[in-house]
Amino acid sequence: MLAPTYGFSNTAQDFVMKRKTSVVAADLQTIVLGALRVADLAAIALAAVVAYWARHDSWVLPDLYLIAVLAAVILAANFFQLARLYVFENLSRLAGQFGMIAMAWTGVMASLIALAYFTQTSVAFSRAFALGWFALGFGALILVRLSLLVQIDRWRRDGRLALNVAVIGAGEMGRAFLKHLADVETQEYRIVGVFDDRKDRLPSTLEGHAIAGTVDDLIAYSKTNRVDEIVVAMPWQASSDLQDLIKRLKTVPVDVKLCPDYIGTYLPARGFHAIAGIPMLSVLERPLSGWSLVLKALEDRILAALFLVLLAPVLLLVALAIRLDSPGPILFRQQRWGFAGNPIVVYKFRSMHHGRIEAPHVPQATRDDPRVTRVGRILRKTSLDELPQLLNVLKGDMSLVGPRPHAVAHNEQYAKVIDDYLARHRVKPGITGWAQVNGLRGETDTPEKMRRRVQFDLHYIDNWSLVFDLKIILLTPLAVLGKENAY
Repeated sequence: MLAPTYGFSNTAQDFVMKRKTSVVAADLQTIVLGALRVADLAAIALAAVVAYWARHDSWVLPDLYLIAVLAAVILAANFFQLARLYVFENLSRLAGQFGMIAMAWTGVMASLIALAYFTQTSVAFSRAFALGWFALGFGALILVRLSLLVQIDRWRRDGRLALNVAVIGAGEMGRAFLKHLADVETQEYRIVGVFDDRKDRLPSTLEGHAIAGTVDDLIAYSKTNRVDEIVVAMPWQASSDLQDLIKRLKTVPVDVKLCPDYIGTYLPARGFHAIAGIPMLSVLERPLSGWSLVLKALEDRILAALFLVLLAPVLLLVALAIRLDSPGPILFRQQRWGFAGNPIVVYKFRSMHHGRIEAPHVPQATRDDPRVTRVGRILRKTSLDELPQLLNVLKGDMSLVGPRPHAVAHNEQYAKVIDDYLARHRVKPGITGWAQVNGLRGETDTPEKMRRRVQFDLHYIDNWSLVFDLKIILLTPLAVLGKENAY
């Protein structure tokens, strides 16, 4: 049977021996996130009560105020979920949490103001109450996060948030898995031992972890010690051995996972989905589908129409300046690649002398480029030349936010030298994007500059959310005014 120790301190041993009375780390994370949701909504409601008391010297809210609080709670539950405020790994990232809370809570309050306006009830609410509720609500939400962070740090020190993992297989797959855990330096997993039926023919350790016994030893150990997950690191080709092993492990109330054969090769994992009862590993998924696709479409159409109305005087002035500055059309049309690599016609204000662009090469604009007009230099510097693409957004060819559409010649050039370059076309191109607000706009005269832009574009695609889009839109004016590399 197993030796009584596995390299743990006595305190850690005492902890893992309390399996029957302790909460498994994964369950604790779920409980924490559920409690956080309740605490957030309670903080919003309490902030409303305190704000009303401060303004009206009463703890009893009128019916209309109670309806507003209920609407805020419902909106917050959805806005906060979209902002990924309930992803456990994000809770320790204070700066990101504060920013997302600010944006999501502002979205909730803006939605309430819009509802009050359209229902003609805005005059029934005190402005002082609304401002007080906004400030107190934000402070209460931050206080909840800070209190939770203190508790999470305490749990981490106690080891309660680390999953106890047993590894079956001391071969090359087991070695690769353990080496990967060491390379990423994660604190989310604690290896309790490596188990293999060939124990007598193997060294005593593997990548610094004890080979603690056979599979039968593991089964016996798991009955009296806390084991949260068992990772089977054996080649999948040995299907009969795997089936026999899984049958033996059915008696153990522990999550069992198969380590993939491609452990030494990077493949993005999106979970397993069954096709006709056969589990399939998802490695690529549509970035936008279902309600995400609907939300993105609504965001594009509503905001594009709003921006066109608000910016109408600017558009007219720019058109007039172009007409007076040089002969030629006001708008410039160029074919580019859109969603799924399909060609689209992109609109821009003309910033170059008419007739000087020689297709198909389309060299990028550079500093003091003689092709650029006097007005064009200002337009390109401020990105005002991109505003007609709001029409592309209304047509459905583009989004407000997404990877910038490059000229066809540039697409063909960089697709040959940059891995995953064409993955940018898995979503619609955008007027602005995550790369642009991070300073990667304007001339890309080296493959390395384009490679960095592509990395930011792919990060955006993999992490899309409505709040992420709004953040990029708000940051765009600052990015445009603060950079010097657009000619």
